[in-house]
Amino acid sequence: MTQLDVAIVGGGIAGLAHAWSAAERGHRVTLYERSARASGASVRNFGMIWPIGQAAGPWYEVALASRERWLRLHEEAAVWVRACGSIHLAHRADERIVLEQFAERSGQLGVPSQLLSPAEVLARSPAANPDSLLAGLFSPTELCVNPVQAVRSLPAWLRVRHGVRTMFSTSVVILEVEQTAPARIALGSSHGQWERFDRVVVCGGADFQTLLPDLFASAGLRLCKLQMLKTVPQSGGWQLGPHLASGLTLRHYRNFDVCAGLDALRQRVAGETPELDRFGIHVMASQNDAGEVILGDSHEYDEQVEPFDKAEIDELILRELRRIIRLPRWTVAARWHGTYCKHPEQAVFEAEPLPGVYVCTGLGGAGMTLSLGLAERAWRQWASM
Repeated sequence: MTQLDVAIVGGGIAGLAHAWSAAERGHRVTLYERSARASGASVRNFGMIWPIGQAAGPWYEVALASRERWLRLHEEAAVWVRACGSIHLAHRADERIVLEQFAERSGQLGVPSQLLSPAEVLARSPAANPDSLLAGLFSPTELCVNPVQAVRSLPAWLRVRHGVRTMFSTSVVILEVEQTAPARIALGSSHGQWERFDRVVVCGGADFQTLLPDLFASAGLRLCKLQMLKTVPQSGGWQLGPHLASGLTLRHYRNFDVCAGLDALRQRVAGETPELDRFGIHVMASQNDAGEVILGDSHEYDEQVEPFDKAEIDELILRELRRIIRLPRWTVAARWHGTYCKHPEQAVFEAEPLPGVYVCTGLGGAGMTLSLGLAERAWRQWASM
């Protein structure tokens, strides 16, 4: 593939992933980010690389490809990455049934997992609440990263290692697309400069509305807001172990849709605790390199999204987490919310609205899990054109 001048719009994990994949192929890359540093959804998450949450088949494979590239970043860029796996905990009979059904099909699905007894769960994680614990489903593929450290350190590494030019505190607009083969795209920046590129990759979440308003209006993307919390560092080097997820999580990720028992679980949650469905709450926990435990989360959509966080949501998250895990220290050190966009039907929204202009967004909360693999897939496809 001929060396190209490439512009990446967005300094979150999707933009960084595309910048890395392009630079590795020898392209001249400029990364634009409108803020002084990444501050969006890419730094407001669990830090979970979560293949087990992806539907079996192509999307699970994209997640595994991302996983391998995260491990490369650990070796090459000194990004903290911990291979921890995950355990879905079952404290109710219908949750255990779903885990059993998934474990029975996991070999056929190509998704490695292992059904654990309560004793086996407790041997892997001191955090699992043994009271009423019935089973656990272990997956070996999950990783943990510190999203703030990873996303904010990668631009400097890309500059030094791969010659990527980074332009923070810089917004851009598309000024012109030359109708030539190949097309050349003129971008204007908030500094009053303009440059021409062979390919522009837009990875700014829902912010591509300012660049491509017609596409945004027709994309059908939904805005989602989540609330999360973080504890103080756990004392004495205490370790959570694998990522932990409750049975509530089974109704959130589409990979468990293959389980016949899922409908009964959903009906029971809707009948017993409708407030959890109202706020889209399913609870999970991960632990970063500082020993802090990240707790969450919730999902409010579209007109529900407000800049004001709800204390009720935080209280419900903590209530449900206390039912499934035990922590030495529950003291909350930080609370925050994040927003991202998602497509109601697709795992990612991809489009090429203009020659040479590619949009990648709408990852629906799976940006950390999918972005590195999606970028590789895209650049392999473009190289073969």
